[in-house]
Amino acid sequence: MMMYLMMLIAGILLCNALPHLASGLRGERFFTLWAKPFGTGRSSAFENFLWGAANLFVAVFLLTRTASQNVPHGLFAVALGFLAAGATLSILFGKRVSG
Repeated sequence: MMMYLMMLIAGILLCNALPHLASGLRGERFFTLWAKPFGTGRSSAFENFLWGAANLFVAVFLLTRTASQNVPHGLFAVALGFLAAGATLSILFGKRVSG
């Protein structure tokens, strides 16, 4: 059960890494939790790059730890985490950008 949770979290982190890395590499500011005002402010491109890289590294670490365990249908847990994070983040960011 713990392996599935690790894979679910890896999927969430992979999804969260994408917008932060993309914004950081494009030199654009993007939302982070520590920016002011809390949760709605935008952090610098460099902070976003670092945050995206950290998310990516932790996700890869979790996936390499679980890959050796031969978890049946583990890819589904990764995909579920990725899709759940993507759906949630798209709704939240959509409200902030357009609203």
